[in-house]
Amino acid sequence: MQHMTPDRIAEDQDFITRMEAIRHDIHAHPETAFEEVRTAGIVAGFLEGLGLEVHRGLGKTGVVASLTGKRPGQKAIALRADMDALHITEDTGVPYTSTVPGKMHACGHDGHTTMLLGAAEKLSKNPDFAGTVRFVFQPAEEGGGGADEMIKDGLFERFPTDAIYGVHNGPMEPLGELTTRVGPYTSASDDWEVAFVGTGGHGASPEKATDPTVAAGHFMVALSNVVSRKVALTDWAVVSIGHVAGGERASPNIIPSEVVVAGTARSYRPEVRDALEREIGRLAEGCAIAAGVEARVTYDRGYPPLVNSEDEVALAGRAHAASVGAALTVTDAPAIGASEDFAYYLEKIPGAYVSIGNGDGPGSAFVHTPKFDFNDALIPIGVAYWMNVVAEELGGELSVA
Repeated sequence: MQHMTPDRIAEDQDFITRMEAIRHDIHAHPETAFEEVRTAGIVAGFLEGLGLEVHRGLGKTGVVASLTGKRPGQKAIALRADMDALHITEDTGVPYTSTVPGKMHACGHDGHTTMLLGAAEKLSKNPDFAGTVRFVFQPAEEGGGGADEMIKDGLFERFPTDAIYGVHNGPMEPLGELTTRVGPYTSASDDWEVAFVGTGGHGASPEKATDPTVAAGHFMVALSNVVSRKVALTDWAVVSIGHVAGGERASPNIIPSEVVVAGTARSYRPEVRDALEREIGRLAEGCAIAAGVEARVTYDRGYPPLVNSEDEVALAGRAHAASVGAALTVTDAPAIGASEDFAYYLEKIPGAYVSIGNGDGPGSAFVHTPKFDFNDALIPIGVAYWMNVVAEELGGELSVA
């Protein structure tokens, strides 16, 4: 089995120049969840130009292409890239800055898309492997659940797949450093809201009112007990308040009739997720009863925990180590608190989701901020990684032709 290295990829300067141009073009024309019509068109057109079998419109704007190797084999694997941007006003100053007011590629999905397109080109020129590679370009990772929409649209029924792999750039990690882990890697992301409802009244006569501010205050103080007293020490979870609203600022002498407290809950196991939902509701009800008001509780489950498979994590580690060396390959990294809808795929089939360092350094802009920009130096590293995943899964001899 022959592996690929970023240096070999980078020797093809024409390829690198073209890939950077694609990335910059996508960056300059960001499209948010389920609006990725232009981006999907670029992707599909590029893949069709390689002679691949291309299907458009899965999950509304997703694109899937298949490449079958010239060696006999029945196994099929999927490589996934996300395409969507964010509702953020860009402040990078780069020549290819966003041309769309209020939208930008602040998470590097423009780079993810480009790396997978580059791998598709290289692999299509010499498909010396046994089996089939699915190139999955997904919409709406940023809160839209595009992965779930593609699954509901028949992704795995129409394109049978044995394992799936995903990559995200790591903005604070050294360039090319892979981090991942077996088991839960990113958390479930749930939103909750509690509306404490009373009668309200005059601030000078609280005895004539039912006061939701008292219930809300006790609730906010006691909320930390949900994790510290209802979640085992060996589990991970966090509950945070992100919004509090009640009353009118111009009328501080009036007790409001309603106070709303809302926030996020993160966890890594279904049992813990269930406990957070149950205990937040129980605490809210108790505080409401004590204050003589009503609690209206809403708990909205977002993305599930992303749970990597053991064999696929080991394979991803081998693939990356073959690209850049074992020193930049960490397969026992800590779990992270962010969420990722790649988790939906892993509920259906085995796979591995990894982060590869963007090399921007600790003092650089983080993702989801106006100054973030994907590092083009990661493109050949990502292309080599993808090619090596195919080599590890399906065998064969790779080339940079």
